[in-house]
Amino acid sequence: MKWHEWTISTTEEAIEMITNVLHELDADGVSVEESGSLNRPRDTSLGQWYDTPLNDIPEGHAVIKGYFLEGSDLGRIRGILTARIDELRGFDIDPGDYRIDEAVVDEEDWANAWKQYFKPIRVSERLTIKPTWEEYKPAPEERIIELDPGMAFGTGTHPTTALCLRTLESVIRGGEEVIDVGTGSGILAIGAVRLGASRVLALDLDPVAVSSAAENTRLNGLEEQIQVHMSDLLGVIRSGAEDGEALHVTVPVDVVVANILAEIILLFIGDVYEALKPGGIYIASGIYENKEDAVADALSAAGFIIESRNREDKWIAITARKPG
Repeated sequence: MKWHEWTISTTEEAIEMITNVLHELDADGVSVEESGSLNRPRDTSLGQWYDTPLNDIPEGHAVIKGYFLEGSDLGRIRGILTARIDELRGFDIDPGDYRIDEAVVDEEDWANAWKQYFKPIRVSERLTIKPTWEEYKPAPEERIIELDPGMAFGTGTHPTTALCLRTLESVIRGGEEVIDVGTGSGILAIGAVRLGASRVLALDLDPVAVSSAAENTRLNGLEEQIQVHMSDLLGVIRSGAEDGEALHVTVPVDVVVANILAEIILLFIGDVYEALKPGGIYIASGIYENKEDAVADALSAAGFIIESRNREDKWIAITARKPG
């Protein structure tokens, strides 16, 4: 089978927005390659190693690839991609002097080749992400997240995801009920249960994400602890499950975690406040450095107390507590 490969050369700052556009265009696969320079700071505090080959991508830049079935409307794809990338500057996101290229490739060239670079990686004191196709013997203290991210979702090694997992490890004591907003592959929901959370409601708007998260929940044997549901962010907590299905957690909950774009985080801070118990914790990630103050100010204005700001590269995860 042949596929149309769209390659967008841009900045790391624009990765999440552009990948989101590709998903909205119904890409059958999305991959991201960041700079492989040895000069790039790496977090090795937990003995992490990086098996990413060197490349000639400049520091702060990235190459994003989206894959579409042969016969797709190429003019429509290019038109929407160009328009949406140009709009990013209006959100204070600089895509740089981006370039869009298109080629036709064989399925085998992309569908499985990326797997050779996804190895088990320890992302926190206790959590290790392991691809389902890799053999790995964990240490006694390790908690394993089995992951098959599919072609549309990451492997959990992006700074925003790693920050969330480390922050979850610092706040979960055992028995908490958690809501994971924008669950993607379900990695944060699974990590929360591995750390001791009793139940997690994992929400996403994308049906492909819902399917991926549900499959990864099954691979980890956590169907009883994690409920994956398609919803419009936290709207589900107000109206109940749209199909009459009972929610898996009792609202208000102990912890809400959201690893999504800062622009989206700013839209539902009030909903998060309502969804949390007094003393509950909100972990907000996916925040690029140019949006840090805006998110922190909005959290404070809503009544949250900022407890910490954790950083990796130019990404920030903010931990906030609801007073009580």
